[in-house]
Amino acid sequence: MGIPDECYARLDGDELILGNRHVERRWRVREGLLYATSFLDRTSGRQWLAREAGEPSLYPPVVMVDEPRTVELVTHHITDHPVEALSLVAELIARGTTATLTYEFQIFPAVAGMAVRLRISTLTPAALTALAAPAEATPSVEPTGVEAAPKRASGQALLPDAIECLILSLPHLRLTRVQLQDQTDHHNTLAFENDWLLFPAQEHLYTSGDVFFIEDLLSGEGLAFVKLAPLPHARVIQTPHDLRLDGDRVALLGHGIGDGAEGGYASVLICYQGGQPGRTAALQEFQRQLRPYVTGRDGLLLTNTWGDRSKDGRITEAFMAKEIEAAARLGADVVEIDDGWERGRTANSIHGGVWLGFWAADERFWEANLSRLPNGLAPLVQQARERGMQFGLWFGPDSANDFENWERDVDVLLDLHRRVGVNYFKLDGVKIRSKLGEKRFGQFCETVLSQSAGRIVMDPDVTAETRMGYFGLPHAGPVFLENRYTDWRRYYPHSTLRNLWMLAHYVDPLRLRMEFLNNTRNADKYGDDPLAPGRYSPAYLFAAVMFASPLGWFEVSNLPADYVEEVSKLVALWKQHRDEIFAGPVIPIGDEPNGTSWTGLAAVAPDRRSAHVLAFRELNDQVDWTTRLPLLEKREYRARVIAGAGKCTLRHRELSVRIERPRDYLWLRVAPR
Repeated sequence: MGIPDECYARLDGDELILGNRHVERRWRVREGLLYATSFLDRTSGRQWLAREAGEPSLYPPVVMVDEPRTVELVTHHITDHPVEALSLVAELIARGTTATLTYEFQIFPAVAGMAVRLRISTLTPAALTALAAPAEATPSVEPTGVEAAPKRASGQALLPDAIECLILSLPHLRLTRVQLQDQTDHHNTLAFENDWLLFPAQEHLYTSGDVFFIEDLLSGEGLAFVKLAPLPHARVIQTPHDLRLDGDRVALLGHGIGDGAEGGYASVLICYQGGQPGRTAALQEFQRQLRPYVTGRDGLLLTNTWGDRSKDGRITEAFMAKEIEAAARLGADVVEIDDGWERGRTANSIHGGVWLGFWAADERFWEANLSRLPNGLAPLVQQARERGMQFGLWFGPDSANDFENWERDVDVLLDLHRRVGVNYFKLDGVKIRSKLGEKRFGQFCETVLSQSAGRIVMDPDVTAETRMGYFGLPHAGPVFLENRYTDWRRYYPHSTLRNLWMLAHYVDPLRLRMEFLNNTRNADKYGDDPLAPGRYSPAYLFAAVMFASPLGWFEVSNLPADYVEEVSKLVALWKQHRDEIFAGPVIPIGDEPNGTSWTGLAAVAPDRRSAHVLAFRELNDQVDWTTRLPLLEKREYRARVIAGAGKCTLRHRELSVRIERPRDYLWLRVAPR
């Protein structure tokens, strides 16, 4: 398969030009350094840059020696990555006497932007030492009260550790900083936004974050920046700030290159139209290129034994046989055993154990526990397969000594996959404490993907410790987001929906493993709480997460018969439509869920001519709700109720919904008249 025709990269004299049918970027190349000159949104025709930047982009975290460098452009296409869409990759290699800089650009045909990444090949000890120099402190800019004409930012000292350095076309721009939160065992608000109206040529701002937007308030056009890295608190190479704004100059900072001078994090800068829904769609489209939706592999309903808090205490062959039969009745796609299937014991076992150094504790740690599963895993996997399901297991990659056993861990997963038929793994217990550990953990995941031809799906857990977050491993599989239990009154349906709704603005919901629980357990612990799980129907609980990757966080054989009957009917409908649901972006609509709002999600088709819509009436006294459906083409539509209790009308993309009872939902399919 050849390079996509609509993607291109060329070096024209001293000008580097890259693009596709959506976007074109240009840099001036001077002594092997790149100075941004153009960022053209080819869809809207907007030029985002006012002039050539005075400081280079993709500049290392060290002041480079002023020397001539030879420059070579190499392009190739990727066809062998097991889960990624086809893309054009261009490498501009700048060779000097002290170091070689390799600028890597990745262009997907469907994305209005491109990913960039810097690698350094250090050739002298002086350059290597400079990489370990202290990071730049936050500049101090104090108002003096003395009025003077604003000064241009260009011409200042070079910014070390710069990913992008752009001179924006002002005015009337709004900067939005997004800070995301993981370690969800301790946090339950997972996304925060702050806005600044950029005061023309005067504003000075130095801040950290995970995602940034710069948007024209008049047109709704914008730029979205994402660093494909752990969240700031979890990055082993710290930077004082991720964004620096000086008047009309914006610099995006922090390659994450350590003193080994290896490659940095990839980042992406994407242009979009259509305001908030447009930027959400653009971010999700990019993530779908890193891991496109595959029918039968992604977006599946997975059940896991841990959610009822029995830990490993009930894991036996007889118990798991019951779990498989019950999961089949529910309509699950994957049945998964959490911690307890393995011979070794972890700190979460009812008997206690280790949480680091699994191989040191027992060379046979990752063999099946024959005292619990005397016939091993194979009969259970076969039983699940006969019931039309796949099988999953909990697994803890060994973090000891910066994942020195990562290749042994790869062998364990591949053996379970090839010999036993296990395709799904929840990755837990990860502790990333150094750049070497981060690199090895990434190698572990990439090797598992490549050696299984992408058939193994990993759910990296982000509930605790220092891990890769939402964007550190976008290829691996859905992020295992939360441990929520009715035993401790930590599960509330509106809270789970809120986290999905908030994160969906930035993280593709398909990449979020979202839980629903057995709401008949521990009802007494909630008392007369009007938002207790038992106040909601089982179907509502599943509907709240069915536009993500759903997680049945319970022992399925412990569910009441009426729970299974109600949810299984909705699951059957969902399976009929989920290819459509996951074909395009999932856009939050309505108000932020808080237990009392009207809220929802709209899964919009790629051609923008149809959608699946979920409307939730939380605990409020408003029977009727009206909202405008995002992204759809201008035409007349009709809406059909698929599930839930309510009515709707639709005119000029204005959806009016009536749900008679609070804590109920409506699922609609919208199509042209």
